[in-house]
Amino acid sequence: MLSDFLPLFIMLLIAGGVALMLLKSAELVGPRRPNVIKQKAYESGMDPIGTARERYSVKFYLVAMIFIVFDVEVVFLYPWAATYREFLDSGVALGLMGIVVLFIVILAIGLLYDIRKGGLEFD
Repeated sequence: MLSDFLPLFIMLLIAGGVALMLLKSAELVGPRRPNVIKQKAYESGMDPIGTARERYSVKFYLVAMIFIVFDVEVVFLYPWAATYREFLDSGVALGLMGIVVLFIVILAIGLLYDIRKGGLEFD
């Protein structure tokens, strides 16, 4: 069983070796002309201001969590919507519709809670 994958492992080993060899040879042979501008940190064409260890507001994380929750909602609802016609033919669509409505209601309650707590208000 493992011997069937031996050519794959050999190919991966050769590919990794060639990649490392090319990177190292470019590092050894390539031109080196360091200067102050090249050594400076690049941030979208603007000079970096302050330290990179600045703290983010908690609101940033709350908005990010809301985004993730609704991303997950789409991930769950899309396959259901794509196969809904098949469920109609089999007669289980009503039960599945109830489950999906419950799922959306739970997410809506979470969104309303977040709106009441001011999670989407920016100063």
